[in-house]
Amino acid sequence: MAKELFGTDGIRGVAGEYPLDPATIFAFGAALGREAMGTGEILVGADTRESSPWIAELVAGGLERSGARVRYAGVVTTPGIAYLTRTGPFVAGVMISASHNPYQDNGIKVFTHSGFKLPDAEEHAIEQEIFRLRERGVAPAPAKIAVDEGLDRQYLEYLVSTSSVRFDGVTLAMDCGNGAASLLGPCLFRRLGADVKELFSAPDGRNINLDCGALHVERLRDAVLAHGADFGVAFDGDADRAIFVAASGKIVDGDAVLLAAARAMKAAGHLPGDTVVATVMSNLGLERALERERIRMTRTPVGDKYVLEEMVRLGAALGGEQSGHLIFREYATTGDGLLTALRLFEIARRAGVGLDELTADLEVYPQRLVNVRVREKKGLTELPSVAREIRLVEEAFAGTGRVLVRFSGTEPLARVMVEGPDLEQVESFSLRIAEAIRREMGA
Repeated sequence: MAKELFGTDGIRGVAGEYPLDPATIFAFGAALGREAMGTGEILVGADTRESSPWIAELVAGGLERSGARVRYAGVVTTPGIAYLTRTGPFVAGVMISASHNPYQDNGIKVFTHSGFKLPDAEEHAIEQEIFRLRERGVAPAPAKIAVDEGLDRQYLEYLVSTSSVRFDGVTLAMDCGNGAASLLGPCLFRRLGADVKELFSAPDGRNINLDCGALHVERLRDAVLAHGADFGVAFDGDADRAIFVAASGKIVDGDAVLLAAARAMKAAGHLPGDTVVATVMSNLGLERALERERIRMTRTPVGDKYVLEEMVRLGAALGGEQSGHLIFREYATTGDGLLTALRLFEIARRAGVGLDELTADLEVYPQRLVNVRVREKKGLTELPSVAREIRLVEEAFAGTGRVLVRFSGTEPLARVMVEGPDLEQVESFSLRIAEAIRREMGA
């Protein structure tokens, strides 16, 4: 049951162009409202992109066409929408965001009342209704929506309530990515006593993720060193991921956070089955470090949606991605950058150490990710030359490294990931496979 509009994290594209053109956005709202049977309220939130308000109005218009009532949270984080949806009177929640993408892009993510992202089957059903409405030529009619100012504060109060540690005397450098965390992030940690040095917390609609945030931590590292900060944290545009900087300037990614959190949770008796869920992108070094702690790591496809599904299946309490999406199942149903920062800084404070010491024994294997723009997405079995290169690389590694080739769920890209003990070998192997893909189906 292949999906055409929904990728690994909702619908995403260039704002104003299909599938984020007004007709399709409005049809999405109408289709979701119909799927929800027109009953109850549906929550809508957005990040700081200039396109987010008009997309939210079109979604709301479609929802109201199907009889659903809409409440608008305004600018809020994706995990904030997930939390409010599962704790409030909402049958579903919609987040308007393209996460870490540039401002020209946008996207639509959907949560059920459980706080989980939509199952694939429901996404497929909504797609079919969208196509039906488009074929009928239903005219888009945006709705006027006012921001409910109290909703983001409910989420903030919840985050504060989960913390048993204060951060008085802590200097924290925080890169908000000019995104959804720009108000909530600094406010949260100041409430808990930290001296917050803000970076990139002045969104103008076009500067979200622009040389800042979780994908661009260079300026954050500079700020940590300049201020002598104890910790640094960077969020992406919708704040469902976080990347950290230690006092030394060392980058601490999602794999390192998984190791620190798993160790602390096991010691506290809060790691059921001594199991952590990660994805195929997590480094071999993490797997080896967890093995030393007698913690099992199981892998899923990329996407916190799939991490969560596996966590539920196994009864696991901790899972996440190298990119900084971490799920603490006791507190949330999705990756949450603000919550991850709280948990990690608490672990460090209780241990009386910094992030350098917490993650010192994580030996990161050299890993290279090469993106190849493709004109179409074919199965690798249809591309003998690509399959041959992958097989040759795997034989050369002889079990000491990994090869992963997959297609992006949101962009026309083939992603080639190679990791192993030798950097030069890893770089050579990744380029060989990427070139084979480029010859076969490069754009």
